[in-house]
Amino acid sequence: MKNADLSKLMTGLIHHPYTPPAGFDAPQPGVFKASTVYFPTVADMRQREWKDKSAYTYGLHGTPTTYLLEERLCTLEGGAQCLLVPSGLAALATVALALLQSGDELLLPDNAYGPNKALAEGQLRGYGITHQVYDPMDPDDLARKISPRTRLVWLEAPGSVSMEFPDLPAMVRICKTQGVLCALDNTWGAGLAFKPFDLSGHAPSAEPALAVDISAHALTKYPSGGGDVLMGSIITQDPALHLKLKLCHMRLGLGVGANDVEAVLRALPSMGLRYVAQDLTARTLAAWWQAQPQCAQLLHPAFEGAPGHGHWQALCETQTGQGLAAGLFSVMIDARYPQAQVDAFCDALKLFKIGYSWGGPVSLVVPYALGDMRQVWPEHLKRGTLVRFSTGLESAEDLILDLNQALHAHLPLP
Repeated sequence: MKNADLSKLMTGLIHHPYTPPAGFDAPQPGVFKASTVYFPTVADMRQREWKDKSAYTYGLHGTPTTYLLEERLCTLEGGAQCLLVPSGLAALATVALALLQSGDELLLPDNAYGPNKALAEGQLRGYGITHQVYDPMDPDDLARKISPRTRLVWLEAPGSVSMEFPDLPAMVRICKTQGVLCALDNTWGAGLAFKPFDLSGHAPSAEPALAVDISAHALTKYPSGGGDVLMGSIITQDPALHLKLKLCHMRLGLGVGANDVEAVLRALPSMGLRYVAQDLTARTLAAWWQAQPQCAQLLHPAFEGAPGHGHWQALCETQTGQGLAAGLFSVMIDARYPQAQVDAFCDALKLFKIGYSWGGPVSLVVPYALGDMRQVWPEHLKRGTLVRFSTGLESAEDLILDLNQALHAHLPLP
């Protein structure tokens, strides 16, 4: 083939006139990948608005695929607008960068997700943004620490690793009363255990519902469900707040891959089933642990005696009836077993894999040095070595057999 003919062939392939007929419908939506988006005319290009999803302008600003996931996530969590970001941590960072500036103050619970603390101690401090840590189980401590410079309060329910469940409605009321924005890391609740934008659950129609201002969600966990996608979301109800976040999102050039969006869209229909199944397995394992002498304390909000159990009951049982609680819990191993012995127990597990994150099909285990993660050792936690378990989709009976063999091998009774 001559070069001229080859060139014409390539032009014909690139500008091929065929368009598939409209009307195709199937269980899974189409996947649109784009950096460049075509405009029929210059006038159309100049008139299109990317901020309100009324049109398409550039891949970073959205495609039919990302718009679809954003809208479904709004339905899941009860919000009105959603932004997609490359990870759960990116969601936390985007909120901070959009809302805080030099001289402002941020408040974090002492049991906050570790990387969120590291963000405050590192980048944000370098930008002249200070932070304080409050007691997540004491709303009065939060109220005392809100100052005229406080611009944002992070909430977690339950707390990362140690699983305390706070009085979330009380803390949101404090923030509202003092005129401070509150953002919730809602990865654990996932839009299923409780409603972040209606914490009362039965607000009178004449009054606005008690709601967080922002719900950040690591879609990496339950919405993905496969342990193979990194993504996060930022959901709001207030249009002005959403626009502020969206402009920062645009300026940072944040985007997500269409194939990752497709994976989350594909997993969403089974999310409720997986969440309930993993919750049930976690409760079965937690009850088994509670009967073991090596367990100094069970940290699972759905169990009586766990820190914040009453708050979990008041919020989650009221909103979901049966009271959902995810597939995550921690065990405080008795202090008579040194860290090295607990590590050996974790190494001996066969079905539980050692790894961060949760919400996927494989059960995970991680031992933590909690003393290094908190300002002071909380009075409500017994001394020992904390081990966090995330249940996957394996048989609960098989997981208990795995725990039992490792327990007897490496944490024997005296």
